[in-house]
Amino acid sequence: MTHREILKAFTGLLLALLVALLSSTIVSNALPTILADLHGSQSEYTWVVTATLLTSTATTPIWGKLSDLFSKKLLYQIAIVVFTAGSALGGIAQSMPELIAYRAVQGIGLGGLQALIQVVIAAMIAPRDRGRYTGYTGAVFAVATVSGPLIGGLIVDSPLGWRWCFWVCVPLAVVAFIVLGRTLKLPVLKRKVRIDWLGATLLVGGVALLLIWVSLAGGSFAWASWSSVAYVGGAIVALALAVFVESRVAEPVVPLRLFRNRTFTLSVLASLAVGTAMFGGSVFLGQYYQIARGFSPTHAGLMTLPMVLGLAVASTGAGQVISRTGRTKPFMIAGGISLLAGLFLLSTVDHATNLTLMGGYLALVGLGLGFLMQNLVLVVQNTVAMKDIGSSSSVVTFFRSLGGAAGVSALGAVLAARVATNIANSLSQMGIHSSGAVSGGGGTFAISSLPPTLQPVVRAAFGDATGTVFFVAGCIAVVTFLAVLFMKEVPLRRTLDADAPAPSAVSAEAISVVEAPVEMTSVLRGRVLDAAGRPVSGVVLTLTDMTGRQVDVGRTGRTGAYELSANTVGEHVLLATAGSTRPAVSTVYLNGNARWHDLLLDSQGTISGRVRVAGRHAAVAGAVLTLTDRLGTVTATHIAGGDGAYRFTGIEPGAYTLTVSAHGFTPHAEPMTVGDGAAAQHDVELSEAVEREFVGHQGTLSVE
Repeated sequence: MTHREILKAFTGLLLALLVALLSSTIVSNALPTILADLHGSQSEYTWVVTATLLTSTATTPIWGKLSDLFSKKLLYQIAIVVFTAGSALGGIAQSMPELIAYRAVQGIGLGGLQALIQVVIAAMIAPRDRGRYTGYTGAVFAVATVSGPLIGGLIVDSPLGWRWCFWVCVPLAVVAFIVLGRTLKLPVLKRKVRIDWLGATLLVGGVALLLIWVSLAGGSFAWASWSSVAYVGGAIVALALAVFVESRVAEPVVPLRLFRNRTFTLSVLASLAVGTAMFGGSVFLGQYYQIARGFSPTHAGLMTLPMVLGLAVASTGAGQVISRTGRTKPFMIAGGISLLAGLFLLSTVDHATNLTLMGGYLALVGLGLGFLMQNLVLVVQNTVAMKDIGSSSSVVTFFRSLGGAAGVSALGAVLAARVATNIANSLSQMGIHSSGAVSGGGGTFAISSLPPTLQPVVRAAFGDATGTVFFVAGCIAVVTFLAVLFMKEVPLRRTLDADAPAPSAVSAEAISVVEAPVEMTSVLRGRVLDAAGRPVSGVVLTLTDMTGRQVDVGRTGRTGAYELSANTVGEHVLLATAGSTRPAVSTVYLNGNARWHDLLLDSQGTISGRVRVAGRHAAVAGAVLTLTDRLGTVTATHIAGGDGAYRFTGIEPGAYTLTVSAHGFTPHAEPMTVGDGAAAQHDVELSEAVEREFVGHQGTLSVE
């Protein structure tokens, strides 16, 4: 896709991302008011956030796997619809259980939006060029994160009320749906697929049990209890069965072979702490500023600006530099250090911390998140083949969301227990014995309704407990720093697929193969499929090196599978021929290891040839060739290269008219017939235009 086409498609993608981020940030800042109105408790506060994270986390791998099998655009539009429906329903909730249920629906759509945007970007742009577009994504993150809390605060403080925090993004979602339908055009490989529903169910069930246990333990039941044993045991059994199923099925939701890749595994570990910091920070900061410091929702939103600005500057700036240098590790190490420093500094806050200092701490956290969040996905996409882009991207996003969900649940439980302890201690110092009346799962968010003497006690309890939350988050962030530290840097490739080396690298490696062959045996395996995704048997496959020397010949079996071998490394050409079907040819890079490479045969034809000067056979460069069908509709256009060569591919069988024009030559048109899967070779000769003068009564007219 051209830069212009990518920007058009980006419009719809970024609009949808803006809707998702705005909905999250608007609601997070309004939650204290919402829970006060619906009489919610601290545990329900956590569950309003956890419900969305739980369903988004559990469904992210499923969205990602579906994107490897079906239309990415259709799936993205479905995710927008589901997310919008959940948002609209959230605005009519009359109780906390209702709100939590609608937030769970919202999370299903959110899982699709946050997984699929990375997948769609990877399908359009090579990793090396992705940084310049990551800047746009970072800008949307900044706009949504800055304006979301402000808009949410203004809505809550206005006569509209908190319900409009859910409804305000619905019109934007409708616009995003329409724009995406008009601008995003990606190829779809249609083939028969099998969805691993059993593996998906076990994965969702195992994760859900773990998150529910973390949320309820310490409140509804003790950490060391039979209930904990039941939840943890059930989760372990479900996840163990999920691993067993994923290792056996043909189309796993989470391909376990990806974990053999060191970069992929370390990125997954690093994403856990990033999710904890990102979601935990946004959830508990709003609560800190509104409850501990007594700020309005609007003021609380303004206080988070340092973190937002740090995130925006880091993600946008790093993206531009990475596109120029192709290096990601220095930024990720800087992000790990910055995140660690920011979280541990935030662990020192209490109800009376200097707000200017706290703004500096938040800026460090924002810088760390900006350097890490997008780049962890980018380095994974750079090391996997295009057929695994959806699965790999969604798995990284899955673990980031899992870190956020588990982090919010665990940190919420820590906060609730700490707040209860602080309140009990303060009351004891005042000579008031609570006698267990204060519990971690209880508490009120309507601070103004408490007696005046108790309001400072509750505010101080929340403020002093917040530091403990960030200390735990900082300990988890140590994992992120160690993961990026031991990550091996792989230069970002300039090609969409890992199977195709960059042009400059191909030339050097091909030359080295010619000059000094390296005796290393490479095994090439794969399948040959037709346009409907069915295996094609009896296809002859020829593997040649860059000198044209035949390396190996094979034939597909009943399942369409083939196996070839080569004793040299470097770029090779693989040709598949099958009767009247158009041959398929592709470039594969062999490096001494086993490679998997599928080929697709279809019934579409090709027309190729050269444009020459009549009588002299010299090439006509820059000639414009147009192919029109029986109805006069332009089917394809092409501009001949410097050697006069042209090529039309993907032409449906039928009758066409080929029109050729070039400056200084007489236009030429002739009929063409394209057979089923045929490859037609046809040269065109153009006559040089003759300049003649027509003399009339009014003057002389010179025409060509």
